[in-house]
Amino acid sequence: MNTMTKKTKAVLAVASAGMLSVGGAAAFAYWTTTGTGTGSAAASTGGGTVTVHASFNAGLAPGQSSPVTYTADNGNDSNTVVNGLAATVSTNVPECLPAWFTVSANASGATVAAHAQGTQVGTGTLTFNDSTANQDACKGATITVNVTSN
Repeated sequence: MNTMTKKTKAVLAVASAGMLSVGGAAAFAYWTTTGTGTGSAAASTGGGTVTVHASFNAGLAPGQSSPVTYTADNGNDSNTVVNGLAATVSTNVPECLPAWFTVSANASGATVAAHAQGTQVGTGTLTFNDSTANQDACKGATITVNVTSN
């Protein structure tokens, strides 16, 4: 048995048509507008630090010199330039005096790419100066060239 009357069917049909027309109109409704805006972000703080290395030949004796090569590792996300180098000498034996050595450091103004390792940034010369003093304390000593970039 069908419990829906003709009147109920008519009301449902009108209501459905009304909902469909309202829904259809809403789908096509829109607003028009104008606008402006900006966006900003901080730039990199730049450069960061690099790790600089010095390498030279072993076996230096009084009165001899050795070329020094300076390289840099850049762990930063951007390229950086090494414009200046400063070098000093130290030893692992207190009686082997750093004053007996001279070292130069000439920077090339090299660009060290982001995440690069071993980029040559300069050269120099390490000299073991011959002294009138007994320099036997330097036999077998470890000579270290400390270098910084600026």
